[in-house]
Amino acid sequence: MPKLSVVVPFYNVRTYAPDVLRSLEANARDDFEFLLVDDCSTDGTGDLLERAARTLPGAVLLRHGRNGGLATARNTGLDAAGGEYLAFLDGDDWLAPGHLARTLAAIEALSCDFVRTDHVRCTGRDRSVQRVPYGPQSIVADPRTAILPADRATSVDYPYAWAGMYHRRLLDRGVLRFTDGLRTAEDRPWIWRLHREAESFAAVGMPGIFYRRGISTSLTQVGDERQLDFIRAFDQVIAETATDRESDRLMPKAVRTYCAIIAHHFGSIERYEPAVARKLRTMSTAALGRMPQDVLDRALDSMDPERSTLLRRVRRAHRPLGRRPLGLRSPRGAAA
Repeated sequence: MPKLSVVVPFYNVRTYAPDVLRSLEANARDDFEFLLVDDCSTDGTGDLLERAARTLPGAVLLRHGRNGGLATARNTGLDAAGGEYLAFLDGDDWLAPGHLARTLAAIEALSCDFVRTDHVRCTGRDRSVQRVPYGPQSIVADPRTAILPADRATSVDYPYAWAGMYHRRLLDRGVLRFTDGLRTAEDRPWIWRLHREAESFAAVGMPGIFYRRGISTSLTQVGDERQLDFIRAFDQVIAETATDRESDRLMPKAVRTYCAIIAHHFGSIERYEPAVARKLRTMSTAALGRMPQDVLDRALDSMDPERSTLLRRVRRAHRPLGRRPLGLRSPRGAAA
């Protein structure tokens, strides 16, 4: 069994893939494997990965016959992973030399289910360290304690799968798998499930991952319909939170975060294609109608006036009838 499996999906990142592959080489060990998932690239990325599979220690090349998106590509890597520990990296980011070994040493020393790390955000030539929004460092805790409070940034608002390392027992329990087909916000249901179902975690700092922002190949820069998958992702967060044993306590955080993301997308609506912008409005109105309405009322009351006014206006738009909001339980004895 390898000590560590690193899942690295690639899709049309020929410009950036050499940096990623060099950084993996600078992190290689005899007991590490690198699962390079080519998600049906068409720009020559696949040729680079073929060469890497022959020269990069521990590299295993996995190919998709059709493009499935980041969530599905990560699942392909997880299915092939043999490591005692698992980590992720995206095909347009890179690692500091020795970062994986240092993170592995930390999680083994702490003996917890997973650790979360800081990262360096790279926008052009600018660099800034982004911290895990959780105060205690290198102290093992219950991941549920890092979900709240509802009105502040917490660990579930730091959803990056690559910012951490995970014990294999989480994979064996199904906690690490992503929702197939989600083309954006795939980390959001994943991070909530991780914090609800894992038993122990720690934040350990160590900003050794370099995350590119603002590149043209990133879905965050694209204004097509794929962006709207955030609604399906957060619908899943709400639905799964509704079945949690602490749903009454956790639901305000889930609803408020969903509202904040909707407002964020409306704040940059000009970058959407006109038809997609119209669909964003319609789908956001429907999403607000599916939320637990009493929880939504409190969330809107707690938000700043600009976002609250926007969301109330979206909420007042026509909503289809006959659908019970997500997260509402049926009255006792009523049909589900």
